[in-house]
Amino acid sequence: QVNVVESGGGLVQAGGSLRLSCAASGRTGASYSMGWFRQAPGKVREFVGAITWNGGSTFYADSVQGRFTISRADAKNTIYLEMSTLKPEDTAIYYCAAAVWGPALEASNVDAARTYDYWGQGTQVTVSS
Repeated sequence: QVNVVESGGGLVQAGGSLRLSCAASGRTGASYSMGWFRQAPGKVREFVGAITWNGGSTFYADSVQGRFTISRADAKNTIYLEMSTLKPEDTAIYYCAAAVWGPALEASNVDAARTYDYWGQGTQVTVSS
């Protein structure tokens, strides 16, 4: 079992910045590829971005490219989502997920929810206009 916990959500004005954190724990010594998804009210969950287990590659949705940055802490399974130039349409619950059992993260599978095995409970981000 792997536990995934997000933190850092909140209320911010349009144009502002916010940083989310995510920590995954459970399998000693293992490093996981991890991703961020979000779900706005009345909409389906959508891919935001992801980072490979060693931090070597990052992937982003077109809607956040250039505004959001994913990074990995020295503690192997802690990642961050730095969000800048936030827009009201970025308002959503943001979920972190860990890809533990499946194939390596790559462009062809990174945005599919089924790629990820464990999910956090989500953290609310609200951007006011």
